[in-house]
Amino acid sequence: MRIQRFFRITWTMGRLVGSWRSGLAGLLLIASGLLSGCDLQQDVEVDLPPYPAQLVVECYLESGKVPQLTVTESAPYLSDPTPKVPTDVTVVLTGPDGRAETLRLLPGQDPVTKKLFTHRGRQPLTIRPGDTWRLEVTDTKGRRVTGTATMPALVPIDSVEWKFNDEPPGRRKALVIVNFQDPAATADFYRLQIHHDSLSEDSRALDRDFDDRLFNGQKVPMGTSYEFAANDTLLITFHHLDRPYYYFLRSIDDAQSANGNPFGQPAQIQSTVQGGLGVFAILSYERRQVVVQ
Repeated sequence: MRIQRFFRITWTMGRLVGSWRSGLAGLLLIASGLLSGCDLQQDVEVDLPPYPAQLVVECYLESGKVPQLTVTESAPYLSDPTPKVPTDVTVVLTGPDGRAETLRLLPGQDPVTKKLFTHRGRQPLTIRPGDTWRLEVTDTKGRRVTGTATMPALVPIDSVEWKFNDEPPGRRKALVIVNFQDPAATADFYRLQIHHDSLSEDSRALDRDFDDRLFNGQKVPMGTSYEFAANDTLLITFHHLDRPYYYFLRSIDDAQSANGNPFGQPAQIQSTVQGGLGVFAILSYERRQVVVQ
């Protein structure tokens, strides 16, 4: 019974295909006539609700460095992409001992990372693992953004190694492997960055964030593809992240992937601050400079 039914279905499909081929020309003529008489363009006006601008904060504290912070103002999706920098903002940074410092409005550019900032402190900070700092940003419109961040413990790099492929000398490339020991007692989050020559965005060769769910407590080799040439100078930065900063980075990746993708789900940025948008984090990392030879 099943075999007879299979052949019956196959024969029927053959008749349908034959009918479709023989009638194709007629269908095209009918379709072209219908389309020529139809206006397929329809203008739709969508009333977008008013967008309340929010303060956007970006601040990364590092021990031994003067604190810097960028404050801008959010804008509607279809507006001019030029950042809006409010000048009526007060930024207060409070350390674990309760001492507070008001950062000055002093726009500039970091000479190392090439990132722009709007506010800057007066002296380098001393931050130890486990220290918690607080941030408060207010303006004359009544907007207030707050955040707290705790410095994670340092997870050091055990070693850095590289290996060349078997291509001829003129086309030979190397992969780089960064080895580290993951702590066993905690859930940990990491970010591995590799730059050529400098820490600017233009020199970035790798930027990867990940957690330790698959290798908790193990010694981990984290590698790249074959993409580095002999005598390349590389700056390798291995970050140990706290949970909020890690999920902020993941949400940035998701938003960038969804932007402009008609089949992707919209992704919302998971800010680490309250009352506005953005990130406040304390960096804990080891950085090494190597020459691939």
